[in-house]
Amino acid sequence: MKKMSRQEKYELALLQLDALLDETGNALSNLANACALLSQVLTDQVFVGFYLFDGEKLVLGPFQGGISCVNITLGKGVCGQAASENKTIIVDDVSLHQNYIACDAAARSEIVVPMVKHGKLLGVLDLDATIIKGYDQIDREFLEQFCQLLIDKTTWHFNQFSIEAKDEK
Repeated sequence: MKKMSRQEKYELALLQLDALLDETGNALSNLANACALLSQVLTDQVFVGFYLFDGEKLVLGPFQGGISCVNITLGKGVCGQAASENKTIIVDDVSLHQNYIACDAAARSEIVVPMVKHGKLLGVLDLDATIIKGYDQIDREFLEQFCQLLIDKTTWHFNQFSIEAKDEK
């Protein structure tokens, strides 16, 4: 059996994501499954996850990997920079990037894809690899398509988290 090229793996992953996305558009389920899928498809990953915009800052969402930073200010770190500039950022070597926030010592390179719908920032997809130059233009194109499919097939209402739990006596 022929080994799949990276491009073929990515094309298959897009088909798998389309099939995995919850038909109700549930954001939490869709984000969690998207992380799991990327973790299975991509090698050398230390972190695959989402940071969601709460109106002020990016907050850690569903992810696969080790313990991570919880809050990221817009403009700070690669995630905050990609969100504020609304563009995908690839960092070949995080040790040389002045605006890098270190969450895992094993991370050597990073790619961050902003997620925007109707001009509004939803969050970012963040991936960290264990190798220098872990991402390139092929990764950028695939991950941007991956995020667009996720954005289009997800209902982006986070009011399910706005109900405050109260102790009753």
